[in-house]
Amino acid sequence: MEFKDEQLALFRENQKTQFLCGQFDGLMRKHDEARVLLENDPEMAELAEEELSSLNAQLEHLYTEMERIIEASKEEEVKPYGVMLEVRAGAGGEEAALFAEELAYMYLKYAEIKGWQTSTASESRASQGGFKEATFEILGNDVYDALRYETGVHRVQRIPVTEKMGRVHTSTASVVILPMRRKPTIEVNPSDFDMEFSRSGGAGGQNVNKVETAVRLIHRPTGVDVRCQSERSQLKNREKAMAMLIAKLEMLHEEEESRKHAATRKSQIGTGDRSEKIRTYNVPQNRITDHRIKESWHNITEILAGNMEDIVISLKNASQAENGTIAE
Repeated sequence: MEFKDEQLALFRENQKTQFLCGQFDGLMRKHDEARVLLENDPEMAELAEEELSSLNAQLEHLYTEMERIIEASKEEEVKPYGVMLEVRAGAGGEEAALFAEELAYMYLKYAEIKGWQTSTASESRASQGGFKEATFEILGNDVYDALRYETGVHRVQRIPVTEKMGRVHTSTASVVILPMRRKPTIEVNPSDFDMEFSRSGGAGGQNVNKVETAVRLIHRPTGVDVRCQSERSQLKNREKAMAMLIAKLEMLHEEEESRKHAATRKSQIGTGDRSEKIRTYNVPQNRITDHRIKESWHNITEILAGNMEDIVISLKNASQAENGTIAE
């Protein structure tokens, strides 16, 4: 097996492989000593050959293990460590805002059940209650895998409290799931961003009211902007806002790539587009239907309380079946 000098240099620099590389270097010194012994002492040749054979096996094992660690590190950099969840009221006025808040609550309760970490990045409340729009951070190794198929337009059919004639109204809210990665998948030019600061709204004490800790970032080439006010320091809000903005830009890039191949790819799980109507919550019939996989579930109250694992599993299974893999 060939041990490349440039790869060994990488192993020595990487904290995850430094210890193993130290062991590797120690074995290499023993290997060199055994080779000298083999070449200069015929009486010890047989013993030296056995030693070299053993050392070669150990060196190959360490080298392969360090290669595996480096490769796993690369995959970890691009694998999402969490998501930004955006909910936005759509058609339906007050009912749409209330529904947007219910959807946000469903995902946050599901995250609590799964043991994921959550925080509110920003929110804008409607005058009569509910969310006009809100953004949440949900952190966990398998968050994106579970929620990636939630992007799209969700529709609710029910009789509003204010409806005196008993008519069923239809309202919508949109959901966007933005994967957050340690290493962006696109190149970002820092000079393309504008930054604004303001006072954070809502409860939070004197610091929130007096100091401009809320951060708004605008990406000039696309017009995409984000706002973060969840942290008490401007620096932390700026870091989180940048992560949110990069996630949005990655989503736009992925959508553009999907459109390029739309004619040749028909997915059972849908396009992943934010404008796609993916699910209907029919309250009078106590039924939730996902239109992409044509499957329904009952007990809306339980599902909106966060017990949505059956939906998550069904969407995963449909995706794995489509891609020819077996669900876990």
